[in-house]
Amino acid sequence: MDQPNQSYSRGPQDKALLAMTIGQAFDRTVAQYPQGEALVVRHQQLRYTWQQLAEAVDLHARALLALGLQAGDRLGIWAPNCAQWCISQVASAKLGVILVNINPAYRSSELEYVLKQSGCQWLICAGSFKSSDYHGMLQALVPELAEQGIGQLRCELLPELRGVISLDARPPSGFLPWSQLSALGTGIPPQQLHHRETSLHFDQPVNIQYTSGTTGFPKGATLSHHNILNNGYMVGESLGLSAQDRLVIPVPLYHCFGMVMGNLGCITHGTTMIYPNDGFDPLLTLAAVAEERATGLYGVPTMFIAMLDHPQRGTFDLSTLRTGIMAGSTCPIEVMRRVISDLHMSEVQIAYGMTETSPVSLQTGADDDLERRVTTVGRTQPQLESKIIDEAGNTVPRGQIGELCTRGYSVMLGYWNNPEGTREAIDEAGWMHTGDLASMDEQGYVCIAGRNKDMIIRGGENVYPRELEEFFFTHPAVADVQIIGIPDERYGEEIVAWIKFHPGQVANELELQTWCKGRIAHFKTPKHFRFVEEFPMTVTGKIQKFRMREITVEELRTLKP
Repeated sequence: MDQPNQSYSRGPQDKALLAMTIGQAFDRTVAQYPQGEALVVRHQQLRYTWQQLAEAVDLHARALLALGLQAGDRLGIWAPNCAQWCISQVASAKLGVILVNINPAYRSSELEYVLKQSGCQWLICAGSFKSSDYHGMLQALVPELAEQGIGQLRCELLPELRGVISLDARPPSGFLPWSQLSALGTGIPPQQLHHRETSLHFDQPVNIQYTSGTTGFPKGATLSHHNILNNGYMVGESLGLSAQDRLVIPVPLYHCFGMVMGNLGCITHGTTMIYPNDGFDPLLTLAAVAEERATGLYGVPTMFIAMLDHPQRGTFDLSTLRTGIMAGSTCPIEVMRRVISDLHMSEVQIAYGMTETSPVSLQTGADDDLERRVTTVGRTQPQLESKIIDEAGNTVPRGQIGELCTRGYSVMLGYWNNPEGTREAIDEAGWMHTGDLASMDEQGYVCIAGRNKDMIIRGGENVYPRELEEFFFTHPAVADVQIIGIPDERYGEEIVAWIKFHPGQVANELELQTWCKGRIAHFKTPKHFRFVEEFPMTVTGKIQKFRMREITVEELRTLKP
């Protein structure tokens, strides 16, 4: 119930939460629709019915048991979208093993940090993806892999890591090929898996997702079955998903958008999951929609723009589409109009959230008007609460801007091995402080006004300036650096680095971009560099990032032909 004059709202209470583990929810859907199509992975030419997917999941869960994985152990996955990702997600959940999602764009320093911080016992990795040679990075990081028996790894740098499973057919020595897991699985009786499954409860952690930390290093949001299963379920309910629906998922699975709103939204409704490719490709996504007769499609605004603007779009019959979600940043009104008319997505919805809240806490509805869909992020989701507060922690009147807070089943268990970070984010009353500035109107619709943490959202990826600044400080020529985001038509925002060099030191734009290449994810690499003697400051010596934005935008505008 909403408080009419206060910026507080409670989502509908009529939909009950699922009181079960992810494994139980999956088995329930399999029992309901055994012959229904569960998963289509187009780039691997794979199709599974729910029954076939269940057989693959259970066999690989037994293989993970054979590797000695206990409830609460961490299993990392570092791979683009593929069938094995989905199988690993459900199989690990059935064992109570905590899946650690690793961004496929991460390079070796980021990988090392995440494996170390989460204490991964095993890692599943692809061979390569785009410009990343995963095997090569791991061999450089863990040279001991080649010398030690599979599963017997002892490595000083990563003391908890026992072994690496590769998705390649013929990986280098020391990697366990995924294809060998099924043989390992057959050696474990099904009763053993059943016994493990029945010992789990839904409040246990099942997933760690790293979010770029404002203080430099990413923080691992620890999410339970209850957190993410219900969030996937509620998102699916809002979209009106059923076993007749077919959802195209071009968004990455390592992110909540793919694995929660995509996979778990489908699993809880018997909806077909369709992966068009290992990474986003507009043409392959359009082809998947047309050829698979999809009814739903997910994406961030940049993806929808790329599909709308594709020269071959007109050759595809997209008339089966009805719904989907656009998330990741606000959507320009023209784009929304075109998504509704040209992609036939009359019921497209906007969702807002953060990894720490599993992710979705606010969502528009299928029948919200165009204005609402482009100017707000909707209303509070079922079984959740939202409020907007001032600096003193008081709820502000409706229409006033303050910090958005969320409470309810979706709030994470905490940051992995980081009690201090958890205390800063979640207060004693259980409210997650999002760090986003927002206002709430009379009807309870929330508008995001900005971010109070300087975060940059580039093409749906969160980039925190502080993390990048700390990274640039490691360059020998850089004395000081400030990172800002400027508006960009294609990606929503682009990254700009303002750099001061040490006396007598210098580097050019190309050198710095090349230096970034092997060390950080490509989406964090600044597009523009500005070399300066000093930064704009207040009288008290505070850096004025807003002035830097203004200067950069103006300079780039004058450079345009």
